Amino acid sequence: ASEARKAERAKQHEATREAKEAMVGEAEALASGNDWRGGVNRFRQLLEDWKKLPRIDRATDDALWHRFSSARTTYTRRRKAQFAEQSARWGEAKAVKEQIIEEARSLADSTDWGPTSGAFRDLMTRWKAAGSAAREHDDKLWAEFRGLQDQFFGARTAAQSAQDEEFSGNLVAKEELLAKAEASIVPVKDVESARAAFRTFLEEYHALGKVPRDAMRGLDNRVRAIEQAVRKAEEDEWKRTDPEARQRAEETVAMLSAEIDKLAAKAEKAEARGDQQAAKKAQDSIATYQTWLDQAKATLADFTR
Repeated sequence: ASEARKAERAKQHEATREAKEAMVGEAEALASGNDWRGGVNRFRQLLEDWKKLPRIDRATDDALWHRFSSARTTYTRRRKAQFAEQSARWGEAKAVKEQIIEEARSLADSTDWGPTSGAFRDLMTRWKAAGSAAREHDDKLWAEFRGLQDQFFGARTAAQSAQDEEFSGNLVAKEELLAKAEASIVPVKDVESARAAFRTFLEEYHALGKVPRDAMRGLDNRVRAIEQAVRKAEEDEWKRTDPEARQRAEETVAMLSAEIDKLAAKAEKAEARGDQQAAKKAQDSIATYQTWLDQAKATLADFTR
Protein backbone atom coordinates (compact mmCIF):
# COMPACT_ATOMS: atom_id res chain seq x y z
CA ALA A 1 0.00 0.00 0.00
CA SER A 2 2.86 2.34 0.87
CA GLU A 3 4.48 1.72 -2.49
CA ALA A 4 1.19 2.36 -4.24
CA ARG A 5 0.78 5.71 -2.48
CA LYS A 6 4.32 6.69 -3.42
CA ALA A 7 3.66 5.79 -7.01
CA GLU A 8 0.43 7.79 -6.99
CA ARG A 9 2.16 10.83 -5.47
CA ALA A 10 4.94 10.56 -8.02
CA LYS A 11 2.38 10.40 -10.78
CA GLN A 12 0.55 13.48 -9.44
CA HIS A 13 3.88 15.25 -8.99
CA GLU A 14 4.79 14.62 -12.63
CA ALA A 15 1.36 15.70 -13.87
CA THR A 16 1.59 18.93 -11.85
CA ARG A 17 5.10 19.60 -13.13
CA GLU A 18 3.99 19.07 -16.72
CA ALA A 19 0.95 21.32 -16.20
CA LYS A 20 3.08 24.09 -14.71
CA GLU A 21 5.70 23.76 -17.42
CA ALA A 22 2.94 24.07 -20.03
CA MET A 23 1.62 27.16 -18.26
CA VAL A 24 5.13 28.63 -18.10
CA GLY A 25 5.61 27.96 -21.81
CA GLU A 26 2.33 29.69 -22.64
CA ALA A 27 3.20 32.61 -20.35
CA GLU A 28 6.58 33.08 -22.01
CA ALA A 29 4.93 32.99 -25.43
CA LEU A 30 2.46 35.65 -24.32
CA ALA A 31 5.32 37.75 -22.92
CA SER A 32 7.06 37.84 -26.30
CA GLY A 33 3.85 38.47 -28.25
CA ASN A 34 1.69 41.53 -28.86
CA ASP A 35 -1.73 40.38 -27.70
CA TRP A 36 -2.21 43.34 -25.40
CA ARG A 37 -5.91 42.81 -24.73
CA GLY A 38 -6.40 39.05 -24.72
CA GLY A 39 -3.05 38.49 -23.02
CA VAL A 40 -4.15 40.24 -19.82
CA ASN A 41 -7.15 37.98 -19.41
CA ARG A 42 -5.13 34.92 -20.25
CA PHE A 43 -2.45 35.74 -17.67
CA ARG A 44 -5.17 36.26 -15.08
CA GLN A 45 -6.64 32.84 -15.87
CA LEU A 46 -3.21 31.18 -15.85
CA LEU A 47 -2.51 32.64 -12.40
CA GLU A 48 -5.81 31.34 -11.07
CA ASP A 49 -5.08 27.92 -12.53
CA TRP A 50 -1.55 27.98 -11.04
CA LYS A 51 -2.89 28.66 -7.57
CA LYS A 52 -5.18 25.64 -7.82
CA LEU A 53 -2.29 23.30 -8.50
CA PRO A 54 -0.41 21.70 -5.60
CA ARG A 55 3.21 22.51 -4.99
CA ILE A 56 5.87 20.10 -6.16
CA ASP A 57 9.42 19.82 -4.94
CA ARG A 58 10.66 23.21 -3.80
CA ALA A 59 13.51 23.66 -6.28
CA THR A 60 11.44 22.75 -9.33
CA ASP A 61 8.40 24.68 -8.14
CA ASP A 62 10.42 27.82 -7.38
CA ALA A 63 12.20 27.65 -10.73
CA LEU A 64 8.93 27.29 -12.65
CA TRP A 65 7.27 30.05 -10.63
CA HIS A 66 10.24 32.34 -11.28
CA ARG A 67 9.89 31.79 -15.03
CA PHE A 68 6.13 32.30 -14.87
CA SER A 69 6.42 35.45 -12.77
CA SER A 70 9.20 36.85 -14.97
CA ALA A 71 7.11 36.26 -18.09
CA ARG A 72 4.16 38.00 -16.45
CA THR A 73 6.32 40.95 -15.41
CA THR A 74 7.85 41.22 -18.89
CA TYR A 75 4.43 41.16 -20.50
CA THR A 76 3.07 43.79 -18.11
CA ARG A 77 6.08 46.07 -18.67
CA ARG A 78 5.89 45.73 -22.46
CA ARG A 79 2.13 46.26 -22.40
CA LYS A 80 2.45 49.45 -20.36
CA ALA A 81 5.17 50.71 -22.71
CA GLN A 82 3.01 49.87 -25.70
CA PHE A 83 0.00 51.71 -24.31
CA ALA A 84 2.16 54.65 -23.27
CA GLU A 85 3.55 54.87 -26.80
CA GLN A 86 0.09 54.45 -28.26
CA SER A 87 -1.28 57.11 -25.95
CA ALA A 88 1.48 59.46 -27.10
CA ARG A 89 0.64 58.74 -30.74
CA TRP A 90 -3.02 59.35 -30.04
CA GLY A 91 -2.15 62.62 -28.37
CA GLU A 92 -0.03 63.71 -31.32
CA ALA A 93 -2.74 62.70 -33.79
CA LYS A 94 -5.35 64.55 -31.74
CA ALA A 95 -3.22 67.70 -31.73
CA VAL A 96 -2.64 67.46 -35.49
CA LYS A 97 -6.33 66.95 -36.19
CA GLU A 98 -7.32 69.83 -33.94
CA GLN A 99 -4.89 72.04 -35.89
CA ILE A 100 -6.38 70.81 -39.17
CA ILE A 101 -9.86 71.65 -37.89
CA GLU A 102 -8.76 75.19 -37.06
CA GLU A 103 -7.36 75.60 -40.57
CA ALA A 104 -10.56 74.17 -42.03
CA ARG A 105 -12.60 76.60 -39.95
CA SER A 106 -10.72 79.52 -41.52
CA LEU A 107 -11.48 78.14 -45.00
CA ALA A 108 -15.11 77.13 -44.57
CA ASP A 109 -16.56 80.53 -45.54
CA SER A 110 -14.21 81.11 -48.48
CA THR A 111 -15.67 81.77 -51.92
CA ASP A 112 -12.34 81.30 -53.67
CA TRP A 113 -13.61 77.94 -54.87
CA GLY A 114 -10.64 76.56 -56.81
CA PRO A 115 -7.72 77.20 -54.42
CA THR A 116 -9.85 76.47 -51.35
CA SER A 117 -10.99 73.14 -52.79
CA GLY A 118 -7.33 72.25 -53.23
CA ALA A 119 -6.60 73.38 -49.67
CA PHE A 120 -9.35 71.12 -48.32
CA ARG A 121 -7.93 68.19 -50.31
CA ASP A 122 -4.54 68.86 -48.73
CA LEU A 123 -6.15 68.96 -45.28
CA MET A 124 -7.81 65.60 -45.95
CA THR A 125 -4.45 64.12 -46.96
CA ARG A 126 -2.91 65.39 -43.73
CA TRP A 127 -5.90 64.09 -41.75
CA LYS A 128 -5.43 60.57 -43.08
CA ALA A 129 -1.68 60.73 -42.47
CA ALA A 130 -2.22 61.82 -38.85
CA GLY A 131 -3.51 58.40 -37.84
CA SER A 132 -5.95 57.55 -35.06
CA ALA A 133 -6.55 59.79 -32.06
CA ALA A 134 -8.45 57.05 -30.19
CA ARG A 135 -12.11 56.36 -30.86
CA GLU A 136 -13.42 58.53 -28.04
CA HIS A 137 -11.81 61.55 -29.74
CA ASP A 138 -11.74 60.48 -33.39
CA ASP A 139 -15.49 60.39 -33.95
CA LYS A 140 -16.01 63.86 -32.50
CA LEU A 141 -13.03 65.34 -34.35
CA TRP A 142 -14.12 63.80 -37.64
CA ALA A 143 -17.69 65.06 -37.23
CA GLU A 144 -16.37 68.58 -36.70
CA PHE A 145 -13.96 68.43 -39.63
CA ARG A 146 -16.54 66.86 -41.93
CA GLY A 147 -19.06 69.53 -40.97
CA LEU A 148 -16.64 72.28 -42.06
CA GLN A 149 -15.98 70.44 -45.32
CA ASP A 150 -19.70 70.09 -45.97
CA GLN A 151 -20.20 73.78 -45.23
CA PHE A 152 -17.64 74.83 -47.85
CA PHE A 153 -18.48 72.29 -50.54
CA GLY A 154 -22.20 72.81 -50.05
CA ALA A 155 -21.74 76.54 -50.62
CA ARG A 156 -19.56 75.81 -53.64
CA THR A 157 -22.18 73.51 -55.14
CA ALA A 158 -24.88 76.13 -54.66
CA ALA A 159 -22.69 78.80 -56.24
CA GLN A 160 -21.79 76.55 -59.14
CA SER A 161 -25.45 75.75 -59.73
CA ALA A 162 -26.25 79.45 -59.90
CA GLN A 163 -23.20 79.99 -62.10
CA ASP A 164 -24.18 77.13 -64.40
CA GLU A 165 -27.59 78.69 -64.85
CA GLU A 166 -25.99 82.03 -65.70
CA PHE A 167 -23.43 80.40 -68.01
CA SER A 168 -26.15 78.44 -69.81
CA GLY A 169 -27.97 81.70 -70.55
CA ASN A 170 -24.72 83.20 -71.83
CA LEU A 171 -24.22 80.17 -74.06
CA VAL A 172 -27.60 80.59 -75.72
CA ALA A 173 -26.93 84.30 -76.33
CA LYS A 174 -23.45 83.64 -77.74
CA GLU A 175 -24.70 80.92 -80.06
CA GLU A 176 -27.38 83.26 -81.41
CA LEU A 177 -24.83 86.04 -81.91
CA LEU A 178 -22.42 83.64 -83.61
CA ALA A 179 -25.09 82.41 -85.99
CA LYS A 180 -25.85 85.99 -87.05
CA ALA A 181 -22.15 86.77 -87.51
CA GLU A 182 -21.56 83.64 -89.57
CA ALA A 183 -24.50 84.49 -91.81
CA SER A 184 -23.62 88.17 -92.28
CA ILE A 185 -19.80 88.13 -92.46
CA VAL A 186 -18.95 84.84 -94.21
CA PRO A 187 -18.31 84.63 -97.09
CA VAL A 188 -16.54 88.00 -97.04
CA LYS A 189 -17.74 90.25 -99.85
CA ASP A 190 -16.43 93.61 -98.68
CA VAL A 191 -13.27 93.58 -96.57
CA GLU A 192 -13.86 96.88 -94.78
CA SER A 193 -17.44 96.03 -93.90
CA ALA A 194 -16.45 92.52 -92.79
CA ARG A 195 -13.62 93.86 -90.62
CA ALA A 196 -15.92 96.37 -88.92
CA ALA A 197 -18.67 93.79 -88.47
CA PHE A 198 -16.25 91.30 -86.94
CA ARG A 199 -14.89 93.93 -84.53
CA THR A 200 -18.42 94.80 -83.40
CA PHE A 201 -19.27 91.12 -83.09
CA LEU A 202 -16.25 90.48 -80.86
CA GLU A 203 -17.14 93.34 -78.53
CA GLU A 204 -20.69 92.06 -78.12
CA TYR A 205 -19.53 88.45 -77.85
CA HIS A 206 -17.05 89.07 -75.03
CA ALA A 207 -19.53 91.28 -73.20
CA LEU A 208 -21.89 88.31 -72.85
CA GLY A 209 -19.69 86.66 -70.22
CA LYS A 210 -18.57 83.11 -69.57
CA VAL A 211 -20.14 79.87 -70.78
CA PRO A 212 -19.99 76.27 -69.48
CA ARG A 213 -16.50 74.85 -69.82
CA ASP A 214 -17.52 71.98 -72.10
CA ALA A 215 -18.95 74.46 -74.64
CA MET A 216 -15.92 76.74 -74.83
CA ARG A 217 -13.91 74.86 -77.47
CA GLY A 218 -16.77 74.61 -79.94
CA LEU A 219 -17.55 78.32 -79.64
CA ASP A 220 -13.89 79.30 -79.93
CA ASN A 221 -13.53 77.23 -83.11
CA ARG A 222 -16.49 79.01 -84.70
CA VAL A 223 -15.17 82.45 -83.73
CA ARG A 224 -11.75 81.52 -85.09
CA ALA A 225 -13.29 80.40 -88.38
CA ILE A 226 -14.90 83.83 -88.88
CA GLU A 227 -11.65 85.55 -87.94
CA GLN A 228 -9.69 83.44 -90.42
CA ALA A 229 -12.17 84.20 -93.19
CA VAL A 230 -11.80 87.95 -92.58
CA ARG A 231 -8.02 87.69 -92.37
CA LYS A 232 -7.82 85.73 -95.62
CA ALA A 233 -10.00 88.31 -97.33
CA GLU A 234 -7.66 91.04 -96.04
CA GLU A 235 -4.65 89.16 -97.38
CA ASP A 236 -6.31 88.66 -100.74
CA GLU A 237 -7.23 92.34 -100.83
CA TRP A 238 -3.66 93.31 -100.06
CA LYS A 239 -2.38 91.10 -102.83
CA ARG A 240 -4.79 92.76 -105.25
CA THR A 241 -3.83 96.27 -104.19
CA ASP A 242 -0.10 95.82 -103.59
CA PRO A 243 1.58 98.32 -106.00
CA GLU A 244 4.79 96.37 -106.22
CA ALA A 245 3.01 93.11 -106.92
CA ARG A 246 0.85 94.82 -109.56
CA GLN A 247 3.94 96.28 -111.20
CA ARG A 248 5.60 92.86 -111.25
CA ALA A 249 2.49 91.36 -112.83
CA GLU A 250 2.40 94.09 -115.50
CA GLU A 251 6.09 93.62 -116.23
CA THR A 252 5.59 89.87 -116.54
CA VAL A 253 2.73 90.33 -119.01
CA ALA A 254 4.78 92.82 -121.03
CA MET A 255 7.84 90.57 -121.04
CA LEU A 256 5.89 87.50 -122.15
CA SER A 257 4.02 89.49 -124.82
CA ALA A 258 7.31 90.84 -126.19
CA GLU A 259 8.80 87.36 -126.24
CA ILE A 260 5.80 86.03 -128.15
CA ASP A 261 6.17 88.86 -130.68
CA LYS A 262 9.83 87.94 -131.18
CA LEU A 263 8.97 84.29 -131.66
CA ALA A 264 6.21 85.18 -134.12
CA ALA A 265 8.71 87.21 -136.15
CA LYS A 266 11.15 84.27 -136.12
CA ALA A 267 8.44 81.89 -137.28
CA GLU A 268 7.45 84.25 -140.11
CA LYS A 269 11.05 84.56 -141.32
CA ALA A 270 11.58 80.79 -141.12
CA GLU A 271 8.50 80.15 -143.23
CA ALA A 272 9.60 82.80 -145.72
CA ARG A 273 12.88 80.99 -146.29
CA GLY A 274 11.17 77.59 -146.30
CA ASP A 275 12.66 76.37 -143.00
CA GLN A 276 9.67 74.46 -141.70
CA GLN A 277 11.57 72.90 -138.80
CA ALA A 278 12.61 76.30 -137.43
CA ALA A 279 9.11 77.64 -138.00
CA LYS A 280 7.56 74.72 -136.06
CA LYS A 281 10.02 75.15 -133.21
CA ALA A 282 9.12 78.83 -132.96
CA GLN A 283 5.38 78.03 -133.03
CA ASP A 284 5.81 75.45 -130.22
CA SER A 285 7.62 78.04 -128.13
CA ILE A 286 4.87 80.55 -128.84
CA ALA A 287 2.27 78.06 -127.51
CA THR A 288 4.25 77.60 -124.30
CA TYR A 289 4.73 81.33 -123.79
CA GLN A 290 1.06 81.92 -124.55
CA THR A 291 0.11 79.59 -121.68
CA TRP A 292 2.37 81.54 -119.35
CA LEU A 293 0.97 84.82 -120.67
CA ASP A 294 -2.61 83.71 -119.99
CA GLN A 295 -1.66 82.88 -116.41
CA ALA A 296 0.14 86.20 -115.98
CA LYS A 297 -2.86 88.10 -117.36
CA ALA A 298 -5.15 86.27 -114.93
CA THR A 299 -2.89 87.33 -112.06
CA LEU A 300 -2.90 90.91 -113.31
CA ALA A 301 -6.67 90.82 -113.62
CA ASP A 302 -6.88 90.10 -109.88
CA PHE A 303 -5.48 93.57 -109.23
CA THR A 304 -8.28 95.20 -111.20
CA ARG A 305 -11.18 93.45 -109.45
